This record gives sequence, C-alpha cells and structure tokens, in this order.
Amino acid sequence: MDYRRLGRSGLQLSVLSFGSWVSFTTQINDKVADELMGVAYDNGINFFDNAEVYALGESEKMMGRILKKKKWDRSSYVLSSKAFWGWRGTANKPNQIGNSRKHLTEACHEALQRLQVDYLDLFYCHRADKHTPIEETVWAMNHLLQQGKILYWGTSEWTGVEIMEAHRIAEKYKLIGPTMEQPQYNLFERNKVEADYSEIYKNVGLGTTTWSPLASGILTGKYNEGIPKNSRLGMESMVWLKDAILSEDKIKKAKKLGDVAAKLNVSMAALSIAWCIKNPNVTTAILGATKKQQLQENLKALDALPLLTADVMEKIEKIILNKPTIL
Repeated sequence: MDYRRLGRSGLQLSVLSFGSWVSFTTQINDKVADELMGVAYDNGINFFDNAEVYALGESEKMMGRILKKKKWDRSSYVLSSKAFWGWRGTANKPNQIGNSRKHLTEACHEALQRLQVDYLDLFYCHRADKHTPIEETVWAMNHLLQQGKILYWGTSEWTGVEIMEAHRIAEKYKLIGPTMEQPQYNLFERNKVEADYSEIYKNVGLGTTTWSPLASGILTGKYNEGIPKNSRLGMESMVWLKDAILSEDKIKKAKKLGDVAAKLNVSMAALSIAWCIKNPNVTTAILGATKKQQLQENLKALDALPLLTADVMEKIEKIILNKPTIL
C-alpha cells in the first residue's frame, strides 16, 4: 500500500481507503462488513469513511460495533464522519441539519457515540450550507478541534470559492481552516478535482478523499448489458442515483474503456481506480464493496497504476473526451 499526506498536514492516508455509503446495513450485515474491513486493514488501508446520513446513522453504528470487536490500535487507523443532512430522515427538525454551530457540535457528539470512539480523525461539512455564515462554521469546527473531539476538519462537494472563503476567515481570526475536501472523482466526473481546486492545491494546500472512483459501478462494466437486480443501481432506493448518472453515452465509453483494460490484462475496475490515484492531487480514493472478491479486485488498482503510461492515458482521454479546461 502507498500512503500520501493529506494536503499540507502531517497525516498520512492510504492511497486506497474504505467507505460505507449504501453498503453498510442496506446491502451487507455485520459479518460481511467485519470481513471486508479486515481485508482492507490487512492490505494496508488505514482510512475508514462514514457519515451521519449513511443508513440514517445505522452505518456508523455498524462500523462502531466492528471496530470495537477488532480491537485495532486506535492510532493505526483514521476514522471520519460527515454532518449536514442529519440522521433522522424526514423527522429532522430545523436545527438537526446544516452547518450551524449547534448541529455540527451535536452531530459530532452523536457520531462519537455511534462509532464508539473518543475522537474523529476527520470531520466534514457534508455539503455547503447556504443559510449559515461560513464564519460560524469555521468557528464551530475550531472549537471541536480545541476540545480534541476532531483532529482535522474539511468539506465535501464545496466549490473552490467556498473553500477559499473558509480559509480567508480562518486566517483573519487565526483559526484552523479546512484541511481536506471530499469530492466525487472518476473518469466521468472531473471538474472539481482537476479545475475548480487547481489553485487551492498551490495556495493553501488541499487534501482530497475522493469518492465514487467507479461511478457507482458503471466503470466496472456491470451495467453494459442492463441493470443487474442485486446491483446498487438496481435498488429501489437508488432510483434517483440511476436517473442522475446512467446514460447511453457513458455505457458506450465504458465498453471502450473495457477494451483498454483487457489489453493491459487488468480489470476495468482496477484500471478506473488506478486512473483516479494517478492524479497526485488525490490523497485517497474511497472504495466501496459488498463482497470480499470485489474488494480484492479493486485493490489491484495498485498493480495497474504503473501500467498507466502516457500513451495509455492519452488513449483514455480520447475515449472519455471530457478533460476540464483550467483557466
């Protein structure tokens, strides 16, 4: 396993990490989750990602039970949570969502309880809050840092302008700004990581814990001939995701990418994940898996990475035709 520093911080994350979105509780039980986290840890993965909204808090509870059972040295792994949407679903009251000082503080406490740990290594604002001043959010996160409840704070799917505003406020009051951002990044979704944040890497440093390297499975080739019943996009609760990301154009490109992978003698999943971590501004790519074999195949991205020569990268660019323009 390779490790990269999270932005300009001293924290090192495994270049591949493990997340629980959709899968924990919804698709897999404690036994399977225990096995998958064990495989991840044994292969050098040291970052495990979660959020209050995942399975409405049940994902964190499941991960907490497994971590307690595993009894791993707490200093050997990095654990995260994210707050914004709350965990009560339609029962959320106004102050149980967003990035206010009240919600961030209470969400942190609740995440600690569900995960059964004393502190979170990483804590994110899961989305930007248009109704809360960024100044209030920066102060709230700084208070949690001072209390030792979180060690680093960051954002998820914020714009470059919003991130830099948080840094401006932090500098003004001599507070700690966001260390990392968690954006979607894959062969079909590139703009934030490659264009929007391009100056932030240079100016203040920014770690990225990117999600969905396989575009919810499209980049494995599993949807080339339709939607399997047991797949993520085949789930009734994921209709919104299917409508948002699945298209005929993407399937055509996925098939061509599959040909490139075949010539390199690697799986399409390994190729797609390797492409993500080829970018030096990606600290880690978060993997999601429901089967041991699936996770083991995704880990082969490390072996595929050296195969991505300039020629291969150019072939990929000619297939996807979506390279962002950096102004």
